[in-house]
Amino acid sequence: MALDNDVVAALHDRELSAQHKSLPPAAWGLTVREYLATAPYLDQLQTPVLTVDRSAVDSNLAVMAEWAAAAGVRLAPHGKTTMSPQLWGEQLGIGSWGITLATGWQSQVGRSFGLDRILLANALVDPVGLQWVAGELARDPEFEFYSWADGVDTVRAMERGLESAPAGVRLSVLVELGGPHGRTGARTLTEAHEVAEAIHASDRLILAGVGGYEGALAHDRTPEGLAAVRHYLDELGVLHKELAAQGYYEDRALITAGGSAYPDLVVERLAGLADEQGAHGIPTTVVLRSGAYVIHDDGFYSGISPLTAGGASLTGDARPLRSAMHGWARSVSRPEPGLALLDAGKRDLPFDEGLPVPQLIAGPAGKPLPEGATVSALNDQHTFLRLPGDDAEAVPVGAVVRLGLSHPCTAFDKWRLIPVIDDAEAERPRVVDFLHTFF
Repeated sequence: MALDNDVVAALHDRELSAQHKSLPPAAWGLTVREYLATAPYLDQLQTPVLTVDRSAVDSNLAVMAEWAAAAGVRLAPHGKTTMSPQLWGEQLGIGSWGITLATGWQSQVGRSFGLDRILLANALVDPVGLQWVAGELARDPEFEFYSWADGVDTVRAMERGLESAPAGVRLSVLVELGGPHGRTGARTLTEAHEVAEAIHASDRLILAGVGGYEGALAHDRTPEGLAAVRHYLDELGVLHKELAAQGYYEDRALITAGGSAYPDLVVERLAGLADEQGAHGIPTTVVLRSGAYVIHDDGFYSGISPLTAGGASLTGDARPLRSAMHGWARSVSRPEPGLALLDAGKRDLPFDEGLPVPQLIAGPAGKPLPEGATVSALNDQHTFLRLPGDDAEAVPVGAVVRLGLSHPCTAFDKWRLIPVIDDAEAERPRVVDFLHTFF
């Protein structure tokens, strides 16, 4: 699996302008490629700015690829995390089986960059999207596209949307199993079997496997949370084996689960189902859809992922995932003792899974912040940095603060063009690339 490298490379021929947040006027009128040729430093950009750390991305790509391969599962990372074709290409280049996306439009973006295997972790019932994918399948028999269904009504909507599809075109569909108080997904095995029967009986659909999302059932690693996830994954495995025994699959099947919080449990409960020989004559591929790992974070995922230092799935000399994203914001006001206002806010930084974490004052000295410095709130364009004591020189007006961030899925969507720096720990980070995003 690969992307069209020429189409991806052409992104750097785009002209920069004031429409690109954080870039200095010196970059306007140049292409991305031309501006990079000037070898800019991070401190030549305007604040606020979000950056991606090249060294951390390289490490994270290798960590997950090696871990998934050792576990015997395939990786189809969730592309919605970054919506960056450049990163998708790197993930595929290091061995990913495909790319997961969440909407018909995201799939169209992926296809426009050459994706030839897309796992849509959602039900595609939009008529326009169904007609588009039917056309792509008719035009290119090598294109693989998988959608989900969690109800018979969903199956019927898919069939209606495909009524005018070219003759012979059939959409591959996975039965989605959910859980009580979860997100989408059939709530019981009995309901899931009804969905499978409807897909199997359709002349427009192919039953291609089973899938689901365990991350909706827990939000921590308490014994109760882990037990809920394990039970759900076991049910997913039971559903797959029952459908295989009933002869509902045609030639092979997928079983897919996995966000970035519990990939170890997916491996623990489902990896044993991977079987190229095929239980009941059906070769089975186990696909993990983790997406946040490539960027990771200093918040939610740093606390729950099993692939962090000391995590459940790291042993011996294994490398942990590292946060590859940071916010850089400038102190613009010291209106009262113990408070500094920074020039980044909700328009710039994620906040839904935890507020930014102040790390240091940027600059040649890498000055540490006072112990106990915290972010208490974000407004649209301001960060409230609380400081112990009333030392006005701790974060003077004009100082740039590096912030650790939580949840890459809601960080990238705020930036059309993201600077990639060589190393966030460097004394003076250099901008070595830009990531284009499509949200």
